[in-house]
Amino acid sequence: MKFNKKQNLETENLAGGLSFSESPKLEFVALLLTTFLKDQFYRTEAQTVTRISNLIDIIGDPEFVARAAIYARTKFGMRSVTHVVAGEIAKKVKGARWTRSFFDKIVYRPDDMMEILSYYFQTEKKETNPLRDGFARALIRFDEYSLAKYRGEGKKIKLVDVVNICHPKSTEALSKLMRGTLQPANTWESELTKAGQNSESLEETAELKDKAWKQLIIERKIGYFALLRNLRNIIEQSPDSLPEALQLLVDENLIKKSLVLPFRFLTAIEEIEKLNGKGVKKTLAALSKAVDISLSNVPTLDGKSLVVLDTSGSMTWGGRNIAPVQIGALFAAAMLKVNDSDFMTFDDDARYMSFNPADSATSIAQRIVEKARGGGTDFHSIFKTANLPYDRIIIFSDMQGWIGHTTPSEDFKVYKKKTNSNPFIYSFDLQGYGSLQFPERNVFALAGFSEKVFDIMKLLEADPQALLNEIAEIEL
Repeated sequence: MKFNKKQNLETENLAGGLSFSESPKLEFVALLLTTFLKDQFYRTEAQTVTRISNLIDIIGDPEFVARAAIYARTKFGMRSVTHVVAGEIAKKVKGARWTRSFFDKIVYRPDDMMEILSYYFQTEKKETNPLRDGFARALIRFDEYSLAKYRGEGKKIKLVDVVNICHPKSTEALSKLMRGTLQPANTWESELTKAGQNSESLEETAELKDKAWKQLIIERKIGYFALLRNLRNIIEQSPDSLPEALQLLVDENLIKKSLVLPFRFLTAIEEIEKLNGKGVKKTLAALSKAVDISLSNVPTLDGKSLVVLDTSGSMTWGGRNIAPVQIGALFAAAMLKVNDSDFMTFDDDARYMSFNPADSATSIAQRIVEKARGGGTDFHSIFKTANLPYDRIIIFSDMQGWIGHTTPSEDFKVYKKKTNSNPFIYSFDLQGYGSLQFPERNVFALAGFSEKVFDIMKLLEADPQALLNEIAEIEL
């Protein structure tokens, strides 16, 4: 996302090893595109929030910050981290006319406003005029279904509270919300809840749930992410609905519109693999196909590439969440299927691995993860092991070389001389920790969990500022 022209300042990374300082804008965008505000291996959620706030001050360009947040929310589907940024802008930016438009455009769903206000009121007592006016604009965009779906009953700040704070122009949908006459949204949750409430026996509950799933799927009243999360329930509660559900699952238009991050499919696959019986194999096959569709924008790059995945301890740790190595393995598999590429993993040392590119991205990724060993993070080993000339080397890692390790610059120079090559380095940061391992001139620093990062990758070698240029085009 940024051509790293001048980053030669050595520093200590979070693992205690040597690294190169990342420019504040690069670090900020990496955080926006990789952070779900959960504890990571090297940083807690609270530390991440503090770092975001500090970076906004360090960058000193609130319009860039605002554009980056809108980009992350509307293009990459990132939610909680953009709520933090919006709350910080409300606190830090005073008197700028563009902020009204920002607080309108950062709202992708009604509950975005509730989350931003909840964050903001943790430290502030009164909302700002731009925040109120921007949310007032956003509120009138939503129809009855959206308002009902995200009314937030039981939350500290409900949607009616947002309306009372912002005083938007009246619409029929908003009037119904405030009068309490808005009909409940027929979401999958509400339909299944009604099935349970309206039954008098376990047999009748099963019948009503089966009927509810059939209606939701046939009438396409279930969102794509909800479908992905409920495949197990559909298999168990409405097996006759499964063929239609799997048709929706592999619908290219639905996948592209959903903003579902590719690694979410891996979570679904792990859940379905716990089952056996009718429909399981077909569901796994459909999930594998959906993954390949979701990653269909992987660029075809000229020449020969080396794809490298960090399989060290910090990459294989996910806590209760999916581990960074699983995300990296999926992206690496997608690159291997499309491009003339060799593949290597590294931790304490590095090793080549080969795969059949005709296999699905899911199958390749799973095999990679199964062989992950944990251990240290020695970037030197990549260039000591690489034995062929490459046009580019694409490294998926959290970029946390360990204590005692210098940066791999000298070994990279030796590799280039040995192979008579001068490859581009793609430094793909999977955790947004804020440091780099490569200060060389032809280095592209990338970040993000969305397949849309591959659209940027297509442009980088021709336009080193591709992602920053895209952010600059976001209107405020």
